[in-house]
Amino acid sequence: MKKILLIVLFISGSFFASFAQLSQDDIALFQSIYGKDKREVVQQYMKFSETEAAAFWPLYDEYEAARKEIGKKRIQLLEVYAKNYSTLTDVTADNLMTDVIAQNSAMVKLQSKYYGKAKKIIPALKAAQFMQLETYMDNAAKVELSENIPFIGEIERD
Repeated sequence: MKKILLIVLFISGSFFASFAQLSQDDIALFQSIYGKDKREVVQQYMKFSETEAAAFWPLYDEYEAARKEIGKKRIQLLEVYAKNYSTLTDVTADNLMTDVIAQNSAMVKLQSKYYGKAKKIIPALKAAQFMQLETYMDNAAKVELSENIPFIGEIERD
């Protein structure tokens, strides 16, 4: 039960406090993983020319806004899971899993859409490099969160 309380506190705490602007959870998560914020990681890794940078960063900002909306859904699903962990039913588990699959699908669709947009304004190799970095960072964030979330049935139910 202590672990459930920690998860609920973690999910509802200051780590996930702000979604409206450049969210504090993104900053905290990426700083904890990489020691800097996400934009800095992308900037350092991509090494754009001035022309590429001028074309890319507005598209990146648009992508990030859309990605954060999908990220909000991920957080909502974690909150539902934490809230219902000790009383999960087949229906609740099924609804959560269906929503998780939809959220994952939405992320893949978003990346596909923005890869297409990116390769129109920067070379395809650079667009692919960006999407590879995005996939890596998204997976790293998922791992970071997953390490703090118990599997179904892992913790004794009340």
